[in-house]
Amino acid sequence: MSASIAYPPTTPDAVDPVQLRRATLASSVGSALEYYDFYIYGLASALIFGELFFTPLGAAGGTIAAFGTYAVGFAARPIGGLVFGALGDRLGRKLVLIITIALMGGSSMLIGLLPTYQVAGVWGAILLVALRVAQGLGAGAEQAGATVLISEFAPRERRGFFAALPFVGIQIGTLLGAGTFALLGLAARDVLIGWLWRVPFLLGAVLIVVAVVIRMRLKESPAFEALEEAEAHREAPVRQSVGQAIATSRRNILVGIGLRMGENGNSSIYSALLLAYVASLPAYADQKLIGTWGAVVAALVAIFTVVLFGALSDKVGRVPVYRWGALFTAVFAFPGFWLLTLGQVWLVLLVMGVGIGIGVQSMLGPQCALLPELFGNAHRFTGVATAREFSAVIAGGIAPLVGAALLATTGNAWWVIALYSAVLALISFAATFATPETRGRSLTDLNDAGQEIVHA
Repeated sequence: MSASIAYPPTTPDAVDPVQLRRATLASSVGSALEYYDFYIYGLASALIFGELFFTPLGAAGGTIAAFGTYAVGFAARPIGGLVFGALGDRLGRKLVLIITIALMGGSSMLIGLLPTYQVAGVWGAILLVALRVAQGLGAGAEQAGATVLISEFAPRERRGFFAALPFVGIQIGTLLGAGTFALLGLAARDVLIGWLWRVPFLLGAVLIVVAVVIRMRLKESPAFEALEEAEAHREAPVRQSVGQAIATSRRNILVGIGLRMGENGNSSIYSALLLAYVASLPAYADQKLIGTWGAVVAALVAIFTVVLFGALSDKVGRVPVYRWGALFTAVFAFPGFWLLTLGQVWLVLLVMGVGIGIGVQSMLGPQCALLPELFGNAHRFTGVATAREFSAVIAGGIAPLVGAALLATTGNAWWVIALYSAVLALISFAATFATPETRGRSLTDLNDAGQEIVHA
């Protein structure tokens, strides 16, 4: 065993403001594209994909099958996270982020060109699943890379604030996706089903070009440059294989997965499952897109709250903000979902605004800096990607599918969604008691948070 290795900490004077701005922009555009892609896919799964690609299964069966393809994309994300995360630790953050944005956006664009069941039969569904897998592989490292990149460029005493800024891109992507579908909903149903649904997927090509151009102009992060310097001055390898990284960071990976259960799971519940639930209620029979407008309201709120909660974690610590956010989300679930049954449009907007804009963001805000701070410099990308993407499968990925099945078996009972939401949030609440406080930690340290020594 050898003593912990650390490099001089990042100070405000050492931060390159030009590169910090570029890193923020590069991460934000990538986040916007990822959530634009995944949000329009979630909306399409809830509203039209069942009819387009799974016609023989009927309305309920088609919706469940469409949510199944939604879950498949999440299932592919851990593989993408492991592969591209390892490449990010070995070859650099910049190259991997260029590859992932192209893969993710290109897959989304091709979905807009797919033949439907009426044209190609089952092959349309097969191609949809294949492209969803490719989309998931790229997305598996995109958010992890963006989180790592901006955290490594940011000054340590304001890392929570700066690390949360790219996640404004999530809300912008959500706004673009939800707003686009809301506008498309104004068209006649036969036009929407006929060709208009393709437009949101094809428009993603614009974001791909913008993101690639920005990322080509970005330098590598200071922490990765320090890692390369350490590699050059040590006989023993500093960077680790995927297996070594997971073995070294097993505890913190499990902590990260636990933290993500409430945030990622509830994000999918409020942004995808809730839309299908509201659309199924007789009280909203003439307002099928009210959930979409609720998502727009929620995203507008979240643009501000994610940064506020990130900045708050700089002041009082990552763990306290996360803990109270998880508890709030659990408590809000039961009155929140009950209010949806009252048939009032403004209550749908309120529930989505509070659930996503406050509940989810109170966990996501501190998480932006917390996850990178949990892992050592030699395997940070791999650690963050593994924690994020395995949790994405068991939390966010299957939430709409499990929720749709629960609703089908309980006759659309509101309490079953509320219980599901609360359980996920309470898992994150419990995980905070096993989470080390990481605020102000040096990201050039080779150790994971909570470790005092490393094994040579």
